[in-house]
Amino acid sequence: MKSFQQKRTRSNSSQLEVIIVGAGLGGLGAAIALLLTGHNVRVLEAAKEIGEVGAGIQVLPNCSRVLIHFGLEEALKPYATSPDMSYINQWKGDVITSWSYHAAAKTFGTPFWDFHRADLHRVMMERVSELGGEITCDRTVEDVQFAETMEKSSVVLRGGAIYSADLIVGADGINSRLRGVLTGKDEPPTPTGDLAYRLLFDTKRMMDDPELRKLVETPQVNCWIGPNAHVVNYVLKGGDLFNMVLLMPDDMPPGVRIAHGKTEELLAFFKDWDPRIIKLIKLAASLDKWKLCIRDRLDNWSHPSGTFTLLGDAVHATLPYLASGAAMSIEDGAVLGECLSRIQSKSPSEIKRALAVYEKCRVGRTDKIVKRSSWQQYQQHLADGEEQQERDRRMRMIPPPQGECFAFRDPEIGPWLMGYDHVRDVDLHWDSVG
Repeated sequence: MKSFQQKRTRSNSSQLEVIIVGAGLGGLGAAIALLLTGHNVRVLEAAKEIGEVGAGIQVLPNCSRVLIHFGLEEALKPYATSPDMSYINQWKGDVITSWSYHAAAKTFGTPFWDFHRADLHRVMMERVSELGGEITCDRTVEDVQFAETMEKSSVVLRGGAIYSADLIVGADGINSRLRGVLTGKDEPPTPTGDLAYRLLFDTKRMMDDPELRKLVETPQVNCWIGPNAHVVNYVLKGGDLFNMVLLMPDDMPPGVRIAHGKTEELLAFFKDWDPRIIKLIKLAASLDKWKLCIRDRLDNWSHPSGTFTLLGDAVHATLPYLASGAAMSIEDGAVLGECLSRIQSKSPSEIKRALAVYEKCRVGRTDKIVKRSSWQQYQQHLADGEEQQERDRRMRMIPPPQGECFAFRDPEIGPWLMGYDHVRDVDLHWDSVG
């Protein structure tokens, strides 16, 4: 087991009362980071109860490094699947290139994990409670009142209740209300032209088919790329569940984010793809589809008073084409906690400085990931032709060239993305902010 951060004690003069709005992975990450550094945290969640949501989630070494730092390694291990290899396949089924997760994990010093999102979420919630944090459901935040004295601000809940804190953190997701509170604009997320079907089923249904059984017996991540679409799948829960995501053109009406899907629609769209994909689609009992949206860059994440900031999808929702959406949110929380671990008092100037460093560490990195994910959308969805052939040729090159489509192999993007260390990042930027 790798070393992790121990909980600190703080004097009352530097201990912040923090309210985090949203109990998603980003909000919980921020709660853990702040509790470990000795601050008091209350998380307000709009849902009436927190249930099992989502499907598979890939955790790259940059994210597992943070989770280990949070002290979650042993708690997460029973739920983690560690894939051996990643394969990029042409849409008809031929392998274009492959990449070893185990070799890369040795390079970066922390593992690749695949989880059912609900398992990761539950373990993080338990860590918040273990560290003394409070999570309260059925609390919808409607507004923020900023204190003119720059000492404390307040959240206003539906129904009129008001809670005050030294710092309010908006982690309320892609449809963030608090982003609009900060900017003064009601800006909906930006559609990307793609939607995602998410399928999850028991692997027992795959074992009688020799082609599908191979996808279970050796944990691997497979990606098929083709005209206007791509498909990703991998096993979860030690091989008991199979997770598949199918990305394709968005046909949902404006304003609709989630809708019931149809197996017939998927079978018709992917009818000429690798026959294994057709077999897997037929195993799905029920399925929904999600409109994929992004959030445009927001240069200022914090209020001038130093009593309010944002994180996660509220400021940088991205396409899932780098497996980095949740990781960015968890990194945000870790950096915020590290910055606020260094304050010596609750003075507005110290908190403002910490928030300024937090933004300096995060704005550029998250913007680059959002842009690269959108570039992946174009590259992975090329129609057959000269450009597609050149893309595939570059993915087969050894050593891999800079700017190749398989981002993890890209010698510029891969190490930058997966070698990230949030403590080192704060160290590098701390003295640059006065």
